[in-house]
Amino acid sequence: MTADLATLTAAVEAGNRAVAAELTAAALEDGQDPKAILDAMTAAMDQVGRRFQDGEIFVPEMLISARAMKAATAILEPALVAAGVTPEFTAVVGTVEGDLHDIGKNLVGMMWKGAGFEVVDLGVNVPAARFVEAARDRNAQIVGLSALLTTTMPNMRAVVEAVRAAGLPAKVVIGGAPTTPEFAAQIGADGQAADAGAAVDLARRLLAG
Repeated sequence: MTADLATLTAAVEAGNRAVAAELTAAALEDGQDPKAILDAMTAAMDQVGRRFQDGEIFVPEMLISARAMKAATAILEPALVAAGVTPEFTAVVGTVEGDLHDIGKNLVGMMWKGAGFEVVDLGVNVPAARFVEAARDRNAQIVGLSALLTTTMPNMRAVVEAVRAAGLPAKVVIGGAPTTPEFAAQIGADGQAADAGAAVDLARRLLAG
């Protein structure tokens, strides 16, 4: 198979896992720059995020694209390591204590990975101290908090306060159906994302500033 990076971008965006994996292997065999290959995949996920935000695609299509990206990245990863290419930013993500919902959190994690972030997923029902520990240990630039239950939203404030009290420089962002930008401001978070595509934009904006 010809190693055309534009075709790789299209394959990831379309969620064609087999083609994405084959094109990645072919590009490596052709001696193409691993970073350029990664950039082609990242461009695809950027487009997926934009289309999701615009209502052109929905969660199932986003998941299919993310899985194609994951399959291709698994092939690319050894070459990235060998070339010394590492993610510029690290994000810690989890659902706050008392909340067991993870679909939104998983989507955000996938999209952040697609945007080239290293993602540390703490899972669900995560206490504030665990967020702080992971952010400190991994030198994270972003801490992402998810909640679906209104009863667990106060635990987002607890995480923000714990991160600030620990003196960590990480930006704290929140998401989940009941959250709003106003609530984020109230609890001292750095921002709120309405969906996984917006979470990528928000993280990039915060880290660029």
